[in-house]
Amino acid sequence: MNNLTNRNRTRRAFTLIELLVVILILAILASLIVPRVVGRTSDAKRAKAASDLRTLSDLLQQYHLDTDTYPTTEEGLQALRVQPPGVNNWRGPYTTKEIPLDPWGNEYVYEYPGPNGENSYLLMSYGADGAPGGEGDAADIVEGSE
Repeated sequence: MNNLTNRNRTRRAFTLIELLVVILILAILASLIVPRVVGRTSDAKRAKAASDLRTLSDLLQQYHLDTDTYPTTEEGLQALRVQPPGVNNWRGPYTTKEIPLDPWGNEYVYEYPGPNGENSYLLMSYGADGAPGGEGDAADIVEGSE
């Protein structure tokens, strides 16, 4: 009777080889799945930044329609929330929310006048690296006016 009980115990347990095979299979599956998930996360962050920039651009257009100018670089995007001194016809706040950070935790870059002169502005995210230029995930995401 004692031998029968010992045999049942050994049959229920996994061997070391079986455990190693399972671990190997899980590692192979993880190596196939993880890069795809990480790549989509990066794409989602870039899409979120582009969406935020379009929203901020729309708010800047509303500001421009009311004031016939854009906020200066010094006034920045906070001029969408708080009336800058000396700005006439301001009918804000143009947003009640905080000005968002980009998906990588950096402030969006705003410059007025922009590269196309007095009637343009530049609005951008520096991407994953938080520095101008770059390629891939680190490439700048730009929105602006003509």
